[in-house]
Amino acid sequence: MFSSRLPSALVPNAISRAAAALRAARGPLLDLTETNPTKVGLQCGPEVLAALSSPLGTSYEPEPLGMATAREAVAREYGRSGLLPSIDPDTVVLTASTSEAYTLLFKLLCDPGDDLLVPQPSYPLFDSLTTLDAVVSRPYRLDFHGTWSIDRDSVQHAVTPRTRAILVVSPNNPTGSMLRSADREWIAAFAAEHDIAVIADEVFADYPLRPARDAASWLGETRALTFVLGGLSKSAGLPQLKLGWIVVSGPSSVARQALERLEIICDTYLSVSTPVQIAAPALFDAGRDLRGRIQARISRNLSALEALIDADSSVSLLSPEGGWCVVLRVPATESEEALVLRLMHDANVLVHPGFFFDFASEAFLIVSLLPEPSVFDDAMARVLPVAGGRRV
Repeated sequence: MFSSRLPSALVPNAISRAAAALRAARGPLLDLTETNPTKVGLQCGPEVLAALSSPLGTSYEPEPLGMATAREAVAREYGRSGLLPSIDPDTVVLTASTSEAYTLLFKLLCDPGDDLLVPQPSYPLFDSLTTLDAVVSRPYRLDFHGTWSIDRDSVQHAVTPRTRAILVVSPNNPTGSMLRSADREWIAAFAAEHDIAVIADEVFADYPLRPARDAASWLGETRALTFVLGGLSKSAGLPQLKLGWIVVSGPSSVARQALERLEIICDTYLSVSTPVQIAAPALFDAGRDLRGRIQARISRNLSALEALIDADSSVSLLSPEGGWCVVLRVPATESEEALVLRLMHDANVLVHPGFFFDFASEAFLIVSLLPEPSVFDDAMARVLPVAGGRRV
């Protein structure tokens, strides 16, 4: 009686079952999968709650694309970041989250059965989002040869007559890789030639770590219809306030048509709350301090990890350019699942296996840079020996 868009069997995987059993028996694990800043001592201050208390929030005057003051705040924030000199607020569409932004764009661009090109490795949410919207995700590869880049042959082989968009995530989650400027030029031309859109997820753009000189953003792209995604969840460390956005660009007539159609879709849902829109300018201001603390935390933990992994270690770090996670390459002496289970049982540490993110081969572990330094250092000192590295 239920939709085939949902899994037929709702059974936790072996790693989730083992984690639950160990927590019940022993108490908390050292959790290196935590990417919620509110769970690792990186909470907002009381000024955020004050910003949400405006009496204007008691009235309701829905604007399908979002309130003008909130859209202007998003545009100003991009200007302050230096990513682009100016953004027209009229090209900004507010959403309740980045996930919602994706599903609105899938509805805008796709009929059931159409397909989208999705990077691998990347965040596993895409499979759920595309399935729930009755569209098909077709993978293209990110290859690592000292640095990550898009495998262009895999893009060309993945495209079909029903392809409606290519998804680009920069910084990527979990690889931390950023879009190369040469790849942007190639994809923009490819998308324009095949009449497909670009959906660019840049939610981690405010968190550079080791960016290459040729790292690029999709903001301001005019050759292909382009949608750049962002949100308070990452840019201000406020996942609980549920405000995301889409910045629309491209050939002027097509971009205008996209905005007109997005207005119809957004008017159907009206999902963004009034109080958070009224508070948006103040939330961006308050978020700068929290963003700075997050940046300091992830930079500190990355440096600590680099110091732990010496030249003789059999665990290597695939150095990230940005974002909150890192990838560790480990000896393929056992399956990733077996290694993750052993780390829980023997070291009391939880990490993600690479196959959660569709890495093409084994063996990789994914760890978050957000945990408090004492937790991070203790956990990594346990992980490296078990995973095959040398205790330093």
